[in-house]
Amino acid sequence: MDIWILGRIGYDLYAVEQNRPLGQVEHFSRHLGGSSANMAVGLARLGIQVGIISAVGDDLLADYLLGLLGSEGVDTRFVARVGGFNTSLCLTEVWPPSRFRQVFYRAKPADSQIVLNEEAAQSVRQAKMLITNGTNLASPPSRDAARKALAAAHKAGVRTALDIDYRDSSWSSSAEAGKEARSVLPWVEVVLANEEELALLAGSDDPEKQIESVLAAGPKILVRKLGARGVTAHTSTSKHFAPSQSEEIVCAVGGGDGFAAGFLYAVYRGYDLPRALAYGNAAAAVVVSRVSCADAMPRLQEIEARLREGSAVSSQR
Repeated sequence: MDIWILGRIGYDLYAVEQNRPLGQVEHFSRHLGGSSANMAVGLARLGIQVGIISAVGDDLLADYLLGLLGSEGVDTRFVARVGGFNTSLCLTEVWPPSRFRQVFYRAKPADSQIVLNEEAAQSVRQAKMLITNGTNLASPPSRDAARKALAAAHKAGVRTALDIDYRDSSWSSSAEAGKEARSVLPWVEVVLANEEELALLAGSDDPEKQIESVLAAGPKILVRKLGARGVTAHTSTSKHFAPSQSEEIVCAVGGGDGFAAGFLYAVYRGYDLPRALAYGNAAAAVVVSRVSCADAMPRLQEIEARLREGSAVSSQR
């Protein structure tokens, strides 16, 4: 296995009627969701052998989600079906260019019940990269699974990435979320965070102190997602900036997962940070030009075509 992803799988409903308040929407389209599942599909479509470690409810929604993951080539052997817990559900309003309000149903979420057995842990040790996110740290046993997986991967020399992925509905406070995420930084090589997430992770509103604090804790690369302003990547000795490539926004939900898939694909391939940022931004631009997350993930040809178009535009200016 090239990459294992430990995290949540969800069921997403997107409003078919656009530019209408969510409470007035009558029709929805169904999609695979959950940030980890989205990234898994994104990486699989880029040619990576990827598997997901997760848990879903023992319900009819799980049949659809697992079937779709399998059809995308994602290995689901370590996805448990958990009775008495619910597959996460999210409803999304689609109101371009900037209004995409969501309602989450996460009472007794099945993804809080992720367990890392020894077979899964051994598979992680034998992989090239492990990706997980901060939501997994919200409560045991998924917190224990994420910590165990990161520690095992780090000890085995496997590259590790943590997407902070803060969801306030999963936490009693942002301070608790920051504390738990900080506790695993010594095992993490790459951190991805937006500005709000970086503030809670570092416990500071000062960008320079945030960067210094995170890199001092162990990670080698910190990615700061700045929304429409672009993205920066920081190491102990360098800083790189890439402007957003998202010109057409149909649905902004999932753009961060698209960026993560494109960026981490490039990191996995050994590309330098400027090129990795370009891949991430190109993938995000494709995702936000469509409705949904996993279904919107681009193929490698789409990313590279967008990068060529961007280069052509730059050379003409």
